[in-house]
Amino acid sequence: MSINTAREGHTYPAITYQVGREGLREFARAVKAQHPAHFELEAAAELGYEDLIAPPTFGVVVSQRAEAAIIADPEVGIDFSRVVHADERFVHHRPITAGETLTAATTLQRIRTMGSGAMVTTVTEITHDDAPRTTVTSTLLVRTEEADA
Repeated sequence: MSINTAREGHTYPAITYQVGREGLREFARAVKAQHPAHFELEAAAELGYEDLIAPPTFGVVVSQRAEAAIIADPEVGIDFSRVVHADERFVHHRPITAGETLTAATTLQRIRTMGSGAMVTTVTEITHDDAPRTTVTSTLLVRTEEADA
């Protein structure tokens, strides 16, 4: 099966994600983020925040959940067993903090076919109360079945 370029530009239904303190702490430990504001309320308050601050790459947790809709969309034609992650970029508008309910909407921005595969680029806009938090741009390299022929 080849990738369906007609799905380019499609925006998928938004998902919600409740940010918890322990989730932020666990993520910070996993990525070795050591700033005290990821772990201690007092340190976050000293920076002017009401709760713990997420490490800069925390948006990937939320964006991957939203991007799952693209992988699950049979009209796109992505076989996840043939996917390699190629690139991920973050634009931070304001830190994500514990206690926020985030909304993440993903658009299948571009599908570029090339040889026996395709580069699939998604953009996920993460917001809290309609205020931007993080924009995540992700690119996957998808090998098509034609590559096996």
